[in-house]
Amino acid sequence: MTVALMWEAKAAEGRGGELLDWARAQQPASPPERREDFTAPGGRVLVITWWPGDLSADLPELPDPPRELTARPVHRWRFEQV
Repeated sequence: MTVALMWEAKAAEGRGGELLDWARAQQPASPPERREDFTAPGGRVLVITWWPGDLSADLPELPDPPRELTARPVHRWRFEQV
């Protein structure tokens, strides 16, 4: 089974590049099977990682970025492959 972790943050005004750089620098001790980073208008940054396991697995989530980089709290979702 595979779990996809989605992490999405909205950058503070004018800080989208810094937020993307910060997110890219976050690497867990054990790397995921796959990782993709995305950006969208409005300074949004999305990171999707794929891991073996199920929704109850203890998987390494991306942490919250420094507060000054974000305009609102981070959103996180877990999806299980079907």
